[in-house]
Amino acid sequence: MGDTPWQGDACSLVEAFRRGERTPLEELEATSTAVAASALNAVSYQPTEAALAAAAAADVSKPFGGVPVGVKELDHVTGWPATNASVVFADEVATFTSTLLTRLVDDGGAVLAVQTTASEFGGVNVTRTLLHGATGNPWDPSRTPGGSSGGSAAAVAGGLVTLATAGDGGGSIRIPAGFTGLVGLKATYGRIPRGPELEIGNYTTTTGGLTRSVRDTARLFDVANGHDGRDPFSLPRVEGWELGLGSYAGALRGLRVAVVEDWGGAVVSPAMWERLEDAADHLIAAAGMVRTGGVDTSLPRMGAAWSISGMISISYALGDRWPACADDLTPEMRHGLERTAGLYGAEARGKIEHRRMELNEAMARIFDEVDLVVTASNPDVAFAAEGPLPSIFGGVEGGMGNNGRLTFPANLYGCPAISMPAGELDGLPIGLQVVGRHFTEPLLLDLALTMERTRPWPLVAPGAPI
Repeated sequence: MGDTPWQGDACSLVEAFRRGERTPLEELEATSTAVAASALNAVSYQPTEAALAAAAAADVSKPFGGVPVGVKELDHVTGWPATNASVVFADEVATFTSTLLTRLVDDGGAVLAVQTTASEFGGVNVTRTLLHGATGNPWDPSRTPGGSSGGSAAAVAGGLVTLATAGDGGGSIRIPAGFTGLVGLKATYGRIPRGPELEIGNYTTTTGGLTRSVRDTARLFDVANGHDGRDPFSLPRVEGWELGLGSYAGALRGLRVAVVEDWGGAVVSPAMWERLEDAADHLIAAAGMVRTGGVDTSLPRMGAAWSISGMISISYALGDRWPACADDLTPEMRHGLERTAGLYGAEARGKIEHRRMELNEAMARIFDEVDLVVTASNPDVAFAAEGPLPSIFGGVEGGMGNNGRLTFPANLYGCPAISMPAGELDGLPIGLQVVGRHFTEPLLLDLALTMERTRPWPLVAPGAPI
């Protein structure tokens, strides 16, 4: 039974296991066969024997019991490669398992089936590295699935696995979700603990997953959220996100919504924005919300500060390997290290924190006037898989940092934001992003559920698995 991997969502796969329609072992074998045949280059490592043993012993009564899961290359699993998607660390092996994955296995019953490709150090919005090459978008393999969680997005949208882990330090869940037609929730900072052996960095990174359905995302957070002492910034556990889906209609009705084309100073393709604005108006009407105009949604620029602070961590990890290792790095990482070298000091630190304060004040002011901000997940449809990052979107000059401008604000402020499929343009999916106040993930999930029910999206890319 089941020669190809399950093409529904993870929740329905668990239901099929429980009904005896297929077994976790059959599903894993179908996944392995599909990965071997795939041209997407979404998988960087397969722990075949360990995965087979886990599938054979799977407890399907658990939330993700027996489900093969893709693991983002930047997440850690003991004994797996810990490369940071970089040639420089090609021989490194993980000595611990990330909290997210421990919970998915121990509490969720998932099977860690494959490691999925990522961008080098998670630092760029295209999954193309010297270590693994370029990962293709299942909708069009010549296009990128985005980054940094591009392999996870390609594996899920490409029909290889129903669920994969992802992380979002500047948009790395929402950007791939938008490019590949998936659901991607960046939660409130600290919702799922990071670590163990946590190095905090610039206080922007959250972990989560890329899924085909809203209920899969809700279930993932039900399994994985909750405080862990090794991450002092992790939040207390909350319950019932999946059970509560569809119960927030009253809370959504009457909410004030700002629909913002140029969020964060981004330049969005006019053709794509026309479709996204239609989707936004549909969602507002379907949920009984109110579109509010005249709100100042301008934000201070933080991209350069975020880049400087992020590059400091990469520079430290490279240590005395840099600059001798320059040719072993992707052009974006090499350029970033060269551009930011020597810029971080007392003055830069002060400016970064001052700009973060200004952004926090601006975001708080906006959320005093509206309840939600609706914008694009990406400035345009997916660009070339080999790159480079485009500087022009929709015929308008956007700048190399244009993509992240739409997603940075939620990371820097630490609030939740979700990308949901909102149609297609030129045969490629587009994503609508909704940004909310801290701790409002259940409202965002219900909005995505409203879209899922009123404008259903394909669970996998046409023609998948590839």
